[in-house]
Amino acid sequence: MPAVFPAPWAARAFALAVALNEAGAFGWPEFSAALAEARAAAPEGDYFVAWLAALEAVLARRGVASEAVAAMAAAWQAAARATPHGQPIRPPAPAVRPGERQSLPRR
Repeated sequence: MPAVFPAPWAARAFALAVALNEAGAFGWPEFSAALAEARAAAPEGDYFVAWLAALEAVLARRGVASEAVAAMAAAWQAAARATPHGQPIRPPAPAVRPGERQSLPRR
């Protein structure tokens, strides 16, 4: 049986979107529209890259994590550019530590 997710990060992105939806951060129609936009922008691209882009877009529009998401994405891109080929990418630690709770705006 083939794997549902191509990599662990894709499964985490999927689970994060489900958890944020269940927490009331956004509705599925809004997410679906953002996913359609992301897929249209890169029709030949990876589905889960589009999924993550849609999640980032919805969170940014909602103000849930716009600055934090942008900062993390920039830090990741900088770390990726600075990492020699074949080496693990080690971006700096995020400003929000895992496990810290933040309130989410209700939809």
